[in-house]
Amino acid sequence: MLVALSGGADSLALAAATVFEAPRAGLRAGAVIVDHGLQEGSADVAAHAARQATALGLDPVIVRRVVVGTDGGPEAAARAARYAALDDAAAETGAVAVLLGHTLDDQAETVLLGLARGSGAASLQGMAARAGLYARPMLGIRRSQTEQACADAGIEPWNDPQNVDEAFTRVRVRTTVLPMLERELGPGIAEALARTAEQLREDGDALDHFAEEIAEELADIAEAGISLPVRALEANPPALRQRLIRLAVASEFHVSLSRAHTLEVARLVTDWHGQGAIDLPGVRVERRAGLLVFSANPR
Repeated sequence: MLVALSGGADSLALAAATVFEAPRAGLRAGAVIVDHGLQEGSADVAAHAARQATALGLDPVIVRRVVVGTDGGPEAAARAARYAALDDAAAETGAVAVLLGHTLDDQAETVLLGLARGSGAASLQGMAARAGLYARPMLGIRRSQTEQACADAGIEPWNDPQNVDEAFTRVRVRTTVLPMLERELGPGIAEALARTAEQLREDGDALDHFAEEIAEELADIAEAGISLPVRALEANPPALRQRLIRLAVASEFHVSLSRAHTLEVARLVTDWHGQGAIDLPGVRVERRAGLLVFSANPR
């Protein structure tokens, strides 16, 4: 396995814990350090983190310099470059998992950001403890605990100046919004947000499972696309109906529908008055002979 190491307190505490636990699980533990090249001296920071990883006993220790693009803004572009580098390092080493140092505080911030965007339960689920290759073993641990663990172990973490730069929305949530909520509503807000994420993820996973089972029974896949029977869609509650619509589109056309587009399609089921086909990016949907028919849309 590989620890994604930035040199900060969270990832260093995770690295130290992994060095202790991995041999007991019969696993070999290494580290991968991604240098985004976005700050002066970033190469020195990466080299120092690599020396710390080696001193802890991680092997191999891989440093990757990446080029960060511009798509989706600086944070999204840096994240895309970072995960691409982590994927490559895992493939090269045959790692069974890449461990990420996200904490309960990161989870609470993610939930609040999702709430502010109004993007629904999927955003409020926060980060998964395990998603494919990636694992986040510290989602139940506070950031203060990782800082104390480093102090107790005599490990000096790097303090990323971007973590206090209020030009970033997440930093404002961390330094202003969460402390204000704790002050005004009482302690335990971060823990409550993390519990909410966990509960919503359980509910979401269950609904997704039911939708997949129903789709296997209902979906009719043809060369031209896929169809679902209107009567069956109408009989299901909105949460399942909309999942079935999104699942049909994603599985057949590899398109992720927004909520607005999903509801527009659902109206062909729940508010039918003879309207014509709906053209969406990558997919056309029309109601025909009691079926909701999805076909490719070149636009």
